[in-house]
Amino acid sequence: QVQLVESGGGLVQPGGSLRLSCAASGFSLDYYAVTWFRQAPGKEREGISCISPKDGSTFNADSVKGRFTISRDSAKNTVYLQMNNLKPEDTAVYYCAADNIGTYYTCRGPGLEYAMDYWGKGTLVTVSQ
Repeated sequence: QVQLVESGGGLVQPGGSLRLSCAASGFSLDYYAVTWFRQAPGKEREGISCISPKDGSTFNADSVKGRFTISRDSAKNTVYLQMNNLKPEDTAVYYCAADNIGTYYTCRGPGLEYAMDYWGKGTLVTVSQ
């Protein structure tokens, strides 16, 4: 069964850290560009981080640059989002999505929502005192 499953969300205080996981089954993330999206209450979903399939190069949106890091563990077929120095405005449901755009694709921006082949169901991150 092909699926993506996010985990690792929760409640954290401002300045704290969380690591989100996006585990794939039924296909290999090594051949997909993976983007983390998030949707805050009352706002549109936005792409924040992308990791390229072959060379593993990454892109991070300005809103998270320097605080969030996307990475991939091929042996575990999992993509991670390490989130440091979290702020209340990071509160959102976080989704991972995979795009079969081509092995040699290089992320120069977040993936396009309509182009994603697979989506996870999301994990909630709440940053609050």
